[in-house]
Amino acid sequence: MGNIDGFMKIGRDLPKTRDPKERIKDYKEFYVPHSEELTKKQASRCMDCGVPFCHKGCPLGNIIPDFNDAVHNDDWNRATDLLLETNNFPEFTGRICPAPCEGACVLGINKPPVAIEHIEKSIIEKAFESGKIQPSPPIKRKLSSVAVIGSGPAGLAAADQLNKAGYQVTVFERDEKIGGLLRFGIPDFKLEKWIVERRVNLLIAEGITFKTNIEVGVDLSISDLKNQFAAILLSTGATIPRDIDISGRNLKGIHFAMDFLTQQNKRVSELGFDQEDLFATDKNVIVIGGGDTGSDCIGTSNRQGAKSVTQFELLGKPGISRGIRNPWPEWPLVLRTSSSHEEGVDRTWSVLTKSFIGDENGNISGLKTVKVVWENGKFDEIPDTEKIYPCDLVLIAVGFVHTQKEGLLDQLNINLDEKGNVKAENYKTNVDKVFTAGDMRRGQSLVVWAIQEGREAARALDKSLSGKSSLASKERSSYEL
Repeated sequence: MGNIDGFMKIGRDLPKTRDPKERIKDYKEFYVPHSEELTKKQASRCMDCGVPFCHKGCPLGNIIPDFNDAVHNDDWNRATDLLLETNNFPEFTGRICPAPCEGACVLGINKPPVAIEHIEKSIIEKAFESGKIQPSPPIKRKLSSVAVIGSGPAGLAAADQLNKAGYQVTVFERDEKIGGLLRFGIPDFKLEKWIVERRVNLLIAEGITFKTNIEVGVDLSISDLKNQFAAILLSTGATIPRDIDISGRNLKGIHFAMDFLTQQNKRVSELGFDQEDLFATDKNVIVIGGGDTGSDCIGTSNRQGAKSVTQFELLGKPGISRGIRNPWPEWPLVLRTSSSHEEGVDRTWSVLTKSFIGDENGNISGLKTVKVVWENGKFDEIPDTEKIYPCDLVLIAVGFVHTQKEGLLDQLNINLDEKGNVKAENYKTNVDKVFTAGDMRRGQSLVVWAIQEGREAARALDKSLSGKSSLASKERSSYEL
């Protein structure tokens, strides 16, 4: 490494964030510009650790020590080349990935880990700014054409890889804009949509065709699709939300988190929608669910001017450091405070919603809850802890159960597994020349896993059509986040 003792001399330091009171007035990214020197110093903290467990932590197998060394030595071109070997979209993962690589960082055993996510984002942004990132269409085209259904991170990664292999790639998206979860699920204050547009425009310049407002199976028949393309790759995500089936669920004012977030993303992008307006303005908001989606609801509610925001989490409050049953290099199960939490929220742990309470007009007016404790493999209610929380808006953010079966999958007669995900062997479904990738195959997961899924599925498809594939593959262990 360029600075062999950098980890001993330099502490972890990230770019500063905008004042929470100011940033909730807009939907711009919450970080302030930082110096290049800060990034180089953070890269110099990377140890010559011998066995880089960060590789195992990263689903993509990013070559982290090498690009850290390149940044430290001011060789940004080499850093970019190394990063793009394994990651199609570091401008996305550098902003919205929870960084499992940092959880596995060797330095993290007894010090704060290397700021890998920040370094990754800095590398790709400098590459765009310097003009290094330019359209690079394949030199030679194959005669075969491939359809990718769904334009989320898995679909985009698969399309990018297949295009690199020389296929004529067409991506179909039922929404009016490309990006899937990146476009409509993740708020702009975490991922501004010009960043998505920049990448999509680059993919277009490299020869990929995008068709929006087309729902395959409705606007385009399955038979026509099969006649036009040599193979099909499905990547429509896990879009069916997990519900809370308790008394009062039919009251007005209870909504799924993604409906709420998608609407606001469309407003910011000045896109129309035909659903009822959902606003948190001047309301007491309760978010059920303690994950990233719940956090996004908090940030959005505060920006809309909510009167109060409360977040429920079924599990107990994590500690600030690893427990003895959660050793390195496992993913650290510790308390995490997001940018949205910093902007204002009452976080409540170990709470179970028993029922929704309504007023005489059928509107939500409160939640009946009870405290719980996890014992012997189940949640037990704690006596005498019932409580009523007044509220005007409830946002359900407890995850997704599986992909949508009706329509496309039914018409293709695709087999599903016991969880409702698409069943596949080496990314190939039971239907000839039909492959799958992303959340619809593995279930709800991270954007970084979706990108990896798209890459692997593209390789499997290429090998199936061509007999072999030159596309990169990552032999990963059984480590799962």
